[in-house]
Amino acid sequence: MNQAFYTGITGLQTQQTGIDVTSNNLANIDTVGFRGDTVEFKSLFENALSTTSGSSSVNSSVGYGSGVQAIPTLMQTGSLMLTDSATDLAINGNGWFGVQGNGQTMYTRAGNFSFDASRDLVNGDGQYVLGTLTNNFDTNNILTSKETTAQLGDASAQTSIKLPETLTYPAEPTTLTSFKGNLGQDDVVRKMGATMVDSQGNRNVLNLTFTKTVPQPAIGSSWDVVATATSPVTLSGTSTLYDTQSGVLTFDDTGALAGSTLSSINNNGTTVSIDFGTGYDGIISNITPITASSQSNGLEAGELVGYDINQNADVIATFTNGRQAAMAKIGVFHFQNDQGLQRVDGSRFVETPNSGQPIFYQDANGNNILGAGVVNNKLESSNVRTDVGLTELIAYQRAYDASAKLITTGDQMIQKALQMHR
Repeated sequence: MNQAFYTGITGLQTQQTGIDVTSNNLANIDTVGFRGDTVEFKSLFENALSTTSGSSSVNSSVGYGSGVQAIPTLMQTGSLMLTDSATDLAINGNGWFGVQGNGQTMYTRAGNFSFDASRDLVNGDGQYVLGTLTNNFDTNNILTSKETTAQLGDASAQTSIKLPETLTYPAEPTTLTSFKGNLGQDDVVRKMGATMVDSQGNRNVLNLTFTKTVPQPAIGSSWDVVATATSPVTLSGTSTLYDTQSGVLTFDDTGALAGSTLSSINNNGTTVSIDFGTGYDGIISNITPITASSQSNGLEAGELVGYDINQNADVIATFTNGRQAAMAKIGVFHFQNDQGLQRVDGSRFVETPNSGQPIFYQDANGNNILGAGVVNNKLESSNVRTDVGLTELIAYQRAYDASAKLITTGDQMIQKALQMHR
């Protein structure tokens, strides 16, 4: 009878734990990145009974109650939900995002990130997301490195991702301008043009004027060319002349370019090479239709448009000139024992001696890598299944009722024994 009381009471305690855990799982069914728990039970004071056959497959033991063995976390990845924000991230595989708040570093699967008013990358509760900053801009907020990918630093050196509110992509001055086309054979003035960027980031104009040389050579043809580098024409009709150069283009009897004496021009302090091509690959002079085209390298300066996060967990800055640059990389942390992490609340955990310290995976060259796929415009939903949770809740409730009934039955047995003793 004492056994009935003890078994019933421990049953109530353990089944109540199961109900609490399952209820908490169901309450967080809509929590982003939530990983549910499960309960493992054990028998208390279990005694083996003697059997006539040592090979019997029947469990010949009796327990004197039950207890909670462990409450492990379910590590299955939840389904990925599509969102309309490029700063929403989901980890497709093992690993955790790191967030920091109130002096505490926590780890989570919830990637609902955004940039706050100070350009800090934060989660939905305003905690700072941890990663590696590239520090690729100077004190004037001018970009110093134009790499489009970032490299992870050490796991212990990850910091909050704070980005500048203003940022300039420096100009790339034009160094080469190439021309292609057909001048024809008629004695008329031909013109071509191209745009150039100077070292200050200004867009200037290169104009070429072609006139037939007098006199013409006995074989083939030649054209005089005058090149001018100027600023764009203002509304008042004026412009600044930076340089004027002249030369001669000679062609063979088939119209293919044989040589040129004009090689470069000064673009407001930057020397720009002028490429007319060779043979038929560039400027020609024959009876085919008149054509003209040009191509220049160089790039105007660009101002910051905004920040996004790509599928490599790189925080990317986009500029008005169409270029991009990596400003940071979000870390994906790993642990020797994920089950050793301690839940703080919802989807956030902290490290413990059982989990070990956070680490980064490395490739064959010793470079830190994410070690898992990161998907943007998606969030990981809770890995708790409603149907499983409700089924478990029903089972725990019935087991709880059975334990309560066991206590009632034990009490009735004691009362019956006392009555018989009288």
